[in-house]
Amino acid sequence: MTLAYDGRGYHGWQRNGESPTVQRAVERGLGAVFGGDVEVRGSGRTDRGAHADGQVASVSLPAGIDVGAGLVALNDALPEDIRVLDLLAAPEGFHARRSAVGKRYRYVIHHAPECPAEARGRVWHIPGALDVEAMRRVLPVFVGEHDFGSFATKAKHERSSAVREIFEFELRHAPPTLEFFIRADGFLYKMVRNIMRAVVKVGEGRYSVPDVRRILAARDRKAAPGSAPASGLYLEQVFYASEGEEGEEGEGEGAGEGRGEGGAR
Repeated sequence: MTLAYDGRGYHGWQRNGESPTVQRAVERGLGAVFGGDVEVRGSGRTDRGAHADGQVASVSLPAGIDVGAGLVALNDALPEDIRVLDLLAAPEGFHARRSAVGKRYRYVIHHAPECPAEARGRVWHIPGALDVEAMRRVLPVFVGEHDFGSFATKAKHERSSAVREIFEFELRHAPPTLEFFIRADGFLYKMVRNIMRAVVKVGEGRYSVPDVRRILAARDRKAAPGSAPASGLYLEQVFYASEGEEGEEGEGEGAGEGRGEGGAR
């Protein structure tokens, strides 16, 4: 399944007790349509308040179902803020997380004195001054293979390595909107949000490009600033080896994620 969702009403993707989560809502919808208890495995665990345009999840469904009719029925059973975009048969052994070879995230900033009501909770609203070109100049610092320990919030598990490779980091500016696109073979817990906080500090004139280089080289979370809000973060696309050149990549952002290790944040 490929899903899109507005994360404002959910405590993230992953099932967590009785809290409203996207995974729980999707599993309930599947149970209503196909019957029984259905377990959904997502490509990553987006944070509370974060969104997705291209989350991928794997699920086992009864043989012989009408996929087209099932897609329509499933969307009818789901809340309006969760949509299933595709429901496709997968090859034997496919797993939405373990089979992923890369992810792309989008981060959205609304840079204006006021934020429209419809955008609240869907962007990071920054009313103050930003040097957009300075922000653009710092992005190449992150591109390439680095130890991103300075930009990884400690998760509840042990990770084997903080080394990840970012393939592209792009800024598209159409005032008042700034959209950042970041694609990598893997992301550590809150890595995108932590990187974005540093990028904005450059735009605010609090950091320089050499400052960010020193923070990256420190490989120490204490050397870096806090996290950007989850409200501006979107899981845009998950890549799999069958998609040609993307097969050179690794995994997505999140607790234990990257290079075959885990989910997305």
